[in-house]
Amino acid sequence: MNITFRWYGRGNDTVTLEQVKQIPGVKGIVWALHQKPVGEVWEKEEIKDEIDYIQSFGFHTDVVESVNVHESIKLGNEDRMMYIENYKETIRNLAEAGVKVICYNFMPIFDWTRTEMFHPLEDGSTALFYEKAKVDKLDPKELIRTVAEASDLTLPGWEPEKMERISELFEAYKSVDEEKLWANLEIFLKEILPVAEACGIKMAIHPDDPPWSIFGLPRIITGEASYEKLIAISDSPSNAFTMCTGSMGANPENDMVQVAKKYAYRAPFSHIRNVKIHENGDFVETSHYTQDGSINIKGVVEELSKQNYTGYVRPDHGRHIWGEVCRPGYGLYDRALGIMYLLGLWDAYESSKAGNKQ
Repeated sequence: MNITFRWYGRGNDTVTLEQVKQIPGVKGIVWALHQKPVGEVWEKEEIKDEIDYIQSFGFHTDVVESVNVHESIKLGNEDRMMYIENYKETIRNLAEAGVKVICYNFMPIFDWTRTEMFHPLEDGSTALFYEKAKVDKLDPKELIRTVAEASDLTLPGWEPEKMERISELFEAYKSVDEEKLWANLEIFLKEILPVAEACGIKMAIHPDDPPWSIFGLPRIITGEASYEKLIAISDSPSNAFTMCTGSMGANPENDMVQVAKKYAYRAPFSHIRNVKIHENGDFVETSHYTQDGSINIKGVVEELSKQNYTGYVRPDHGRHIWGEVCRPGYGLYDRALGIMYLLGLWDAYESSKAGNKQ
């Protein structure tokens, strides 16, 4: 298990690499060129500049999250091939710089959806919260305002230039159902996977967050059936998954221990976090501690240990604790606690395996 930490770049993160370096066990930084407009080529010089800075702290830069997919590709617009060619060039440039995994998603318009960025918890901390009934009735523009007011920092998937086109995008997606979105994903994959495979890069698709339709938009990466359909599109070793326990696990029908058991071999990158799911469909993000939420984090890590998992793992969204002011879900303290919990579980399971062999 290769522990990593997501970082949003110089001048774009309340957390510094000097601070991350003090978290035991962190080997790499999950990074991206977050100021880069979606659809443009990531140039070699700007990639090198970011990598050199991160590596100067002793971290590897093997994982990029995310190279976002332009809406024209998801919609199947006439100009999609231009953006696909740009994506291929970015893959080549990242591979030349030593990147091994690219996390991406294929969610229409919104990368992730929450109704509250700082929902109060009983212990006095706050966390990201999803209120199902509110989303079912909410005007998407109101949600955009909620997210925009939560932070002056970039929020992937909520780029201002895209949000300004929200009415246009919703109109365009009226003609795109799940079948059409799958077809557009297949075209995208069949174009980029040969390039990724030739470059030695794993394209690790992230599940939809949440894993069900919102605002009438199609969602397709929602559970085991989605993974099987992806494998059916292409069995290329570059056609991979980002296993996110909190995103896919927000649907209680998705048993994340079983998902890990069946698909960890195809997931070079994992986000491990916990959520508390309520009977009415609401969910709130909690500490990583198994007992605090609805996801069997202990069981997931145990399964990864059984498989001698060597993939990249990062704690995912954390609570906002000890008065920290930060990007929603991405402070220092609770993610650091999450890392120590994951490493504690891992060490215990690994020691147990070693003991059993003696």
